Amino acid sequence: MTEIWELYKQGQWEVPFLTFSIYLFIAASLILYLVIVASRNGKIKRERLSKEYSTIIDKIMSAVIFEDVPFAEVKKDKNFLVLFDTSFFREVLTESLINLHKNYEGVYAQKLEHFYKDSGLIKDSFKKLKSLKWEVKCKGITELAEFNINEAFDQIIVYSKARKKTLKIVALNAAIKLEGTESIKYLVEHSDPIDDWMQLNIIGAFKKHDIGDREGIEHLLESQNTTVIALGLKLIKELKLTQKLPYVVHLADNTSNTIIKYKAQSLLQTLTP
Repeated sequence: MTEIWELYKQGQWEVPFLTFSIYLFIAASLILYLVIVASRNGKIKRERLSKEYSTIIDKIMSAVIFEDVPFAEVKKDKNFLVLFDTSFFREVLTESLINLHKNYEGVYAQKLEHFYKDSGLIKDSFKKLKSLKWEVKCKGITELAEFNINEAFDQIIVYSKARKKTLKIVALNAAIKLEGTESIKYLVEHSDPIDDWMQLNIIGAFKKHDIGDREGIEHLLESQNTTVIALGLKLIKELKLTQKLPYVVHLADNTSNTIIKYKAQSLLQTLTP
């Protein structure tokens, strides 16, 4: 430090400073290059492993679906157990199960659900709900909802009030898929604003999962949250729930909110013959 101070007083500090800066820049660039190369190599390796695993998984799933081979039989293969002990293989396996489950119905879908539970992959999904990363939580919620794990509802609905909008939407969509209008009571009590994008996703979830029992949707009109009321009106309109019109009439006659009153009256004009 003394030598540097002396150079500074003598006005000879520019050259050492510039030399140090150049060396620092070169070192930082080299470190950044090594990080990029390592990241790229890791990605290439994962892609290669994913293809290899997918080939193995396809054979296993074919046996499970079409030959009625249970997980208890699959795990007798020592090579499979070695692979199954790695988190990345289980991740690829879960993704494969989800893709298959989306394309199969009835008995075949049930076989995939049994495999998901019997293999313990369901435990991985529940662990994801406790992750500190919102995107990992979303993944766990999506997996549990896809395989119709109704007992996960109470843990999933908690995230309908998360700060992260994407996590909110994923949680609400999953809750609607699992319990249908049972999720309505949580929306009624929702204190945060539900913006147009979230409302669109919720309506889409009701349409997608073709929920037969619409009982309870009218309770959205009783919420203290005007955005929840607006959502209720949109659901009644989009799902053409004419049996809910008496509740809309009551809302239009009693609300003091002019915007809500206008929306209710417009809905009555649209759905009334």
